[in-house]
Amino acid sequence: MTESAVPDRKARAFLRKADPVLARIIDAHPDFRPRAWLDELPPLDAFGTLIFQVAGQQLSVRATRTILSRVEEHFGGRLPSPTELLAADPHVLRESGMSARKGETVRALAERFVDGRLSDEALSQMTDDEVEAVLTEVPGIGPWTAHGFLLVALDRPDVFLSGDLALRRAIQRAYGLDHPPTEEEMLELAQRWRPYRSLAVSYLFASEYDGGT
Repeated sequence: MTESAVPDRKARAFLRKADPVLARIIDAHPDFRPRAWLDELPPLDAFGTLIFQVAGQQLSVRATRTILSRVEEHFGGRLPSPTELLAADPHVLRESGMSARKGETVRALAERFVDGRLSDEALSQMTDDEVEAVLTEVPGIGPWTAHGFLLVALDRPDVFLSGDLALRRAIQRAYGLDHPPTEEEMLELAQRWRPYRSLAVSYLFASEYDGGT
């Protein structure tokens, strides 16, 4: 049994008891691995995860993977370090499919990693709120990107993507709502999932990808 097996089992049991809709989704996905989709991405450190998150703003995961693969082609088959990115022609990111604004955001992040304002170690030791605060200081990064970083890079257990359109669709379908839920409605619903909102979100995404439960 892996170290994460017991916490995952505890979280699933909690969510099944807290929410009958989630209970049905959990029961319908007995072999579900919340982070399995990351297997399709290149290895990601903190900076690589932020490249992924920024590139993926308003895009599907598939489209984002395409952009990442193009970035890798420019850097010898891997994602660049912050220093390598700053040394490269800024048009490299544009040629990979990022908008000029996203390219500027990624370069601003690279500058912060190079000068020490950001680092893998420092980010891993911050609270969720501290991570969100330090990342949203960067132009072009809002709560959605910061929350995605908390989920992907730091595997934090209680992150909720309240502004995510795909999650909104998943909730509407799973709960049989006659309208897309507002952000306030989503936050209210998610209160019952604390402190395991990350796992609840993962199951809801899974239910949407397989057409509902």
